[in-house]
Amino acid sequence: MNAAPQAPADIASAVINPASYAEWDNLLDKFDVLRRDMPIARIENGDLHDPFWLVTGYDDVMQISKDNAMFLNSPRGVVFAMREGEAMVKAITGGSPHLVNSLVALDAPIHPKYRRLTQQWFMPKNLRQLEGEISALAKTTVQRLVDAGSEADFVPLVSTPYPLHVIMQILGVPEEDEQRMLFLTQQMFGGQDEDLNKTGMANMTAEQITKLVVGAVADFEAYFAKLAQEKRANPTDDVASVIANAKVDDEYLSDRDMAGYYIIVASAGHDTTSASTAGAMMALAQDPEQFARLKADRSLLPGIVEEAIRWTSPVQHFMRTAADDTEIGGVSIKKDDWLMMSYVAANHDERIFENPRKFDASRSPNPHLAFGAGAHKCLGLHMARLEMRILFNELLDRIETVELAGEPKRAKSSFVGGLKTLPLKYTLSK
Repeated sequence: MNAAPQAPADIASAVINPASYAEWDNLLDKFDVLRRDMPIARIENGDLHDPFWLVTGYDDVMQISKDNAMFLNSPRGVVFAMREGEAMVKAITGGSPHLVNSLVALDAPIHPKYRRLTQQWFMPKNLRQLEGEISALAKTTVQRLVDAGSEADFVPLVSTPYPLHVIMQILGVPEEDEQRMLFLTQQMFGGQDEDLNKTGMANMTAEQITKLVVGAVADFEAYFAKLAQEKRANPTDDVASVIANAKVDDEYLSDRDMAGYYIIVASAGHDTTSASTAGAMMALAQDPEQFARLKADRSLLPGIVEEAIRWTSPVQHFMRTAADDTEIGGVSIKKDDWLMMSYVAANHDERIFENPRKFDASRSPNPHLAFGAGAHKCLGLHMARLEMRILFNELLDRIETVELAGEPKRAKSSFVGGLKTLPLKYTLSK
C-alpha cells in the first residue's frame, strides 16, 4: 500500500469552495488532473477543517458506496463541514455530528429498518398511481412557460416549482406553504449562494451560517411536528401519513427521527430533481438536433433523463468514515479517516464514460453514480425519473424550438448544486 500525495493547494481549496462549483468546467479540469495523477488525494487546509481523503475515480467511489460496513455514515458528518460548524452542531445536538437525523445519517442495523418504512411507497408500482396527478402538475407548469411568450428563465418558472409541487403534494403539504418549504430548503442547501439564500449569508462567518441553518432546521421540525400530529389523528393516502404512523421495533419514531425523515423527503425530493431538469433543458437548448430527435421519438426520453442526472450530478458529494484500517486504490486508509466521495468527478471518469462532458442521450450503458449505490442508494430515484419523463413529454408537445437567450449560471454550492438561471428563447408548437 502507498501513501497518497497531498493535493496541490489550489485543488485542495477548490473542492471545498462553493464558488468553484459555479465555475463548472474549471472544476472538472481539476478533477481530471486528480483522477489522472492522484485519484485518492489528501486534502488539508490548515486549521479550517479536518483532513480528509478526496476520492475522484468511479471504481473507488463505487467501492466505498457499496461497502457500508467499512465506510460509515454516522460517526462524522455525511456532508463536508468546517471545524467551527461541526463543533456548533455537536453543541446543539448534544454530541451528534448530524443536525438532521435523516436516513443519510444512519447506518445498519437502524438504517434498513427506517428505509423499509417508505421504500415500497417509492417503488414504480405505487408511483404509477400518481402519474395522473403529476401529469396535471406538469401541464400547469408548462402552461406558465407558454404564457410567458417566447422568452423566459426556465429555473424559477419551471424547474424549481414543478418538483416542489410534486413532493409537497405527496407529503400532503398545502400549496400555500410551498414557498416556505422552498425558502427553508434554500437556507439549508443553497445558503452558500447569494442569489439563492436571500439572507446575506455570503458575508457571514461559519458560525453565523450554522446558526441560520439551525434556524431553518428548527422551522422545518416545528412545521412537520404539527403535520405529523394531523396525519396520526387523520391519516390520508400520502407518504406523510406513512411516516407519522410508522413504527420501528413496535415504537413510533422519535420526534427528532420523524422530523429528519420529513426533512429529507421534503428537501432532497425537489432540489435535486430541479437541478437535473434544468441541466437537461440547457443541454437540449444547446443542441437543436438532439432536441428535434427527442421531439420526434419519445422513446429517447429515458436516455435524456438518465444522462441529465449523470451530467449534472446534483448531489455533488457525500462523506464517509472508515470503520477500520483498509485501503482504497492501493492507498492506506486508517480507522476513523474521513473520505469525500466526489460524484461529480466519478460521473466524469473517462474510463467509464466516453467523452464525459458531452451530453449524450443515447449513452448506453449509463451506470452513473448520481443516485449513489449500495444500501444508501437514493430512495426517490424512481420518483425523479418519473417526474422528469412526464414533464419533458409535456414540454415537447408544447415547444417547437428552443435555444439559449443568455448565459446560464450555476449555484455556488459544494453539496447540492445545479443551475440557478437558464434564460431561454423558444417557439411554441401550433
